Formats: sequence, C-alpha cells, structure tokens
Amino acid sequence: MNASPKIEISMASESQTLALGQRLAKLLQPGDVVALYGDLGAGKTTFSRGLIQALLGDDMEVPSPTYTLVQTYETPTTAIWHFDLYRIKHPEELYELGFDDSLQDIALIEWPDHAGKLLPANRLSLEIEFAGSGRIARLSSDDPDWMKRLNEHFPAS
Repeated sequence: MNASPKIEISMASESQTLALGQRLAKLLQPGDVVALYGDLGAGKTTFSRGLIQALLGDDMEVPSPTYTLVQTYETPTTAIWHFDLYRIKHPEELYELGFDDSLQDIALIEWPDHAGKLLPANRLSLEIEFAGSGRIARLSSDDPDWMKRLNEHFPAS
C-alpha cells in the first residue's frame, strides 16, 4: 500500500461498492493502474464490475478473472485489463498475461502484491476492508496527478 494521505469512503452495501466503481470510472484515462487490496470477499471484483459497467454499459458481463487471471474489455478509446493475481507465484508470470501492454491502457489489479516490483509506482491504490456488516474503501496514491484528480472528485467534507 502507499503511505500517502487516504480518502476514506464507507460502503454499507454491495450497491455502494458498485457505485464507487462507477464514480471512479469517470476519472480514468489510458495509462492508469488501479491496485485493489482486500481480503477474499471484500468487494474487489464488485468494485471492478461497477467501474467496467460504467464505461461499457450495465448489461456487460464482468466475471471474476480468478481462473483466467485476466479479462480484457474494449472501450471506444482504450482497453481495460482486469487482473486477478491471487494464483500468481512469481511476478515474471505477468509477462505471459500481457502485463506490459496493459500499462498503456487501464489496468485493474486484484492482489497487486503478487506483481512485486512490476507494480507501477504511479498507481492508485484502493484498499477495501470489512467494517461490521459493510466496508471501508481507502483511496491513496503517491502520484501527484492521481491525488489531484481524487481531491477534485472526492472533496474533503
């Protein structure tokens, strides 16, 4: 995780996790990497589904890439690469999945710790943590451009 200031968002339901993905979709541009941290079942894939459907339509099927390791989606302007690295044992395995190519598009990465040093420093980190019956999402980045976009879109209350 990054050590930068964090923006915290409470999510009481799955629909609010989907809504956070929809909201973040508006900020994305080619070259963006979103690293998704959280325990099994925390909502990483649900968040990703909301984000991808916001860009491609609610009827777009967005399965978890747990077994395929990566799913790609084409938008009119770029591709979205949705990675699940849970089963990756060595970061070098990412080259076979097209990881280098994904960094020119938009990459959503579940279990980003498995990428090791291949994970770009200029990423957005999203940590989803259980909080009672809901979740807490923490957005952070060491990248000044990401922090500017986040602060404009998620003003302090």
